[in-house]
Amino acid sequence: MSKFPIHTAESHPEHAAEVIGTIQKRYGFVPGLLGALSESPSAAGAYLSLGEAVRNSSFTPTERHVVWFTINTLHECHYCMAAHTGIAKSENIPDDVIETARAGSDYADPRLQALKVFTTKMVIDRGWPQPDDLQALFAAGYTHQTVLDVILTISHKVLSNYTNHVVETPVDPPFAQYEWAPAAAAAE
Repeated sequence: MSKFPIHTAESHPEHAAEVIGTIQKRYGFVPGLLGALSESPSAAGAYLSLGEAVRNSSFTPTERHVVWFTINTLHECHYCMAAHTGIAKSENIPDDVIETARAGSDYADPRLQALKVFTTKMVIDRGWPQPDDLQALFAAGYTHQTVLDVILTISHKVLSNYTNHVVETPVDPPFAQYEWAPAAAAAE
């Protein structure tokens, strides 16, 4: 696999200067994922915009993290699982929600479990839910808006997860304590 550049605030091509500046201001550093995405300022900008849209969606912070974690787990993205663990902790997401996600277990809260199951179906079935899948989500108290917000969040995570796979983005030092490996890899 070819080596992809991971740009920093100190070393980036001119075409990435504006987006690197935006990233640096927003996060106080340039996370590896965004350093890689900034090779295409359009891709980095899309990631930032999608992230803001997900944050403004109908999800509570806990629900948002359940959907992010579910997608990251299904895509086996070690970088995003570590980063989202750190982000979840900084946003005071309950530890049991974080640990359940990292272990790939079922949530004790039936509403969160229904959201996880629906998100899983959407990723695995590539956006073709069955009527029963939708009915189960609605029975848990979610709405048509939830369905669209799951699709939005999948779009956000496809951009980051696939980029991390291709680039082989190393986990940033602030998130190193939360390193994660898929269950199959961890068992080896």
